[in-house]
Amino acid sequence: MLLPTRIVAAALLAAAVPTARAELKPGDPFPALEASGLAGGRAPHLAGRVVLVDFWASWCGPCRASFPAYAKLQGDYAARGLLIVAVSVDQDPAAFAAFRQRYQPPFVTVLDRAQHLVCEVDVPAMPTCYLLGRDHRVRFVHRGFHGAETERELRREIDLLLAEAPPPS
Repeated sequence: MLLPTRIVAAALLAAAVPTARAELKPGDPFPALEASGLAGGRAPHLAGRVVLVDFWASWCGPCRASFPAYAKLQGDYAARGLLIVAVSVDQDPAAFAAFRQRYQPPFVTVLDRAQHLVCEVDVPAMPTCYLLGRDHRVRFVHRGFHGAETERELRREIDLLLAEAPPPS
């Protein structure tokens, strides 16, 4: 049986068009940081840790506001197993370096100059942070940074995640 030409053409077109990448949501695995080609710092050891991955840019006002809050979170929770990794999407390494020099973050900051990780994650806005459980699945997503409100939400979520048992090895 021969199929009509328009059905065959539609099927070929559908097969040729790549599917759209969806934003990461709670429950999704987070891509491996080690394989993302990040510059500016070594990819940290993540095993068994709760990880906050923040995407930021030097030109982003809310990103500047988030760094002091993340510094407090780092100080309060690092000993209990929280790791913060701030991923800059700046394409200018000098802008990245100047931002890092100005804010002196006490947490890992890396540069995704080639935009590999930001594209793989399909980050919806600057800043966006992903809070990962010890199994490195996305548990919470925060678009934007809304000062004390975001910090309170993050603290509540971090406490929940740190209270969970680590996954079996």
